[in-house]
Amino acid sequence: MNANVVDRIQGYDAGAKVFHWLTVALLLAQYAVGWIMPAVKRGTEPEGWINLHMSIGTTILAVAVLRLAWRLLRGAPDPPADLPRWQHVGAAAIHWLLYGLVIAMIFTGWSFASSRGWTIVVFGLVPMPALFAKGSTIGHDLGELHIAVSWTLLAVAAAHVLAALIHEFVLRDTILRRMLPDSSRERSAAS
Repeated sequence: MNANVVDRIQGYDAGAKVFHWLTVALLLAQYAVGWIMPAVKRGTEPEGWINLHMSIGTTILAVAVLRLAWRLLRGAPDPPADLPRWQHVGAAAIHWLLYGLVIAMIFTGWSFASSRGWTIVVFGLVPMPALFAKGSTIGHDLGELHIAVSWTLLAVAAAHVLAALIHEFVLRDTILRRMLPDSSRERSAAS
């Protein structure tokens, strides 16, 4: 890669990258556990895979809140000057939609657990308060949205990944490299 191109990459800082890739890893684990855990039926207890699913979900919520705080306090790098405005606006909208969907997914799952009377105990250590009383209609109705929100998040995340790959392999610009773990090393090696 040309050193001048590398110097022009204004990437995300290390904290943003850690939060991003930690969120990706946790979501991949969460979707895998959600896929293989047993179906929830009347009388199902939150044990095994279900408890792991709820623990990972709570961890994702904590990481998402920290990541959002980091983003609000530290901001994001300016988009490349040659990026069309519609792409910048679209990327910002997708990022905020992803934050919202992650939080909505956790909230709806937590609502579902609460309405069933389950206590979420994160990795067997930290009990979480119920959001709604057992049998709550509102908690149940919100919980029913969990799967729809999960599929919506998956679709928006796939669109996000597709856009990053188009930038890298079709448009051949620096958008994807701004979030890659090694882009800062490339930048300092080029100096």
